[in-house]
Amino acid sequence: MSEDTISGTNGSQKQFEDDSAFAANPAESSRRAFLQIGVGGAVAGILTSAGAELLNPSPADAQSDLSPDQALKKLLDGNARFVTGKMTAYRQDLKVLKEKTLEKQEPFAAVLACADSRVPVEFVFDQTIGHVFVTRVAGNIATAEIIGSLEYGAAVLGTKVILVMGHRSCGAVKAAIQGAVVPGQISSLFPHIQEAVDKSGPDVEATAKSNALIQAALLRESSTVISDMVKQGKVKVVAGYYDLATGTVTILE
Repeated sequence: MSEDTISGTNGSQKQFEDDSAFAANPAESSRRAFLQIGVGGAVAGILTSAGAELLNPSPADAQSDLSPDQALKKLLDGNARFVTGKMTAYRQDLKVLKEKTLEKQEPFAAVLACADSRVPVEFVFDQTIGHVFVTRVAGNIATAEIIGSLEYGAAVLGTKVILVMGHRSCGAVKAAIQGAVVPGQISSLFPHIQEAVDKSGPDVEATAKSNALIQAALLRESSTVISDMVKQGKVKVVAGYYDLATGTVTILE
């Protein structure tokens, strides 16, 4: 999200049994509430109502044979091509779209990125249609809906690595630091970023990096689907940082 877009406070919150604890730390309570309200139910619905066939998808193309480390390397190799201007994915796009992706998708990686228009994920990693399962939300935050989507990507589509990618000059991070009043539901983003603000604010870039690390840890800890797959070595969850000026993605862990 562009840094001149938003600034403010507030956010939706869930009633906890311990009202005094809730009042003492509303940002943390709201963040935890999002995860408790719908991740389990929403994902259970995705994985069960769609039928057993979703849990046993047909074998994917070559990218499904990658290990989590190989999948991460494939992303970073693509980013190196992007930085040097030697991109290759665009040559494949039209052919892949017509011949391979009409009936199915077989992404090897998932990326949780900011909604900022300056962060075009497929371009940044030089990947073509069907290779990256992308979720985007201002501030690259792990809400219940985002976690459910990434669980679907890992459990059903077979993604091998999940990269939570913060970026330079993130407006959502800057707004959370500033804490001014904003219109509508924009402020619902801020409780999710508050932990990073408390840790690294008021430095915007340091807070953006802390936020990416925190959201990645949240994915590993709050999702039983993803945490189990991480323990089994089936999925790797990492945090990264995209520099708008250089185009380089740096792994923070």
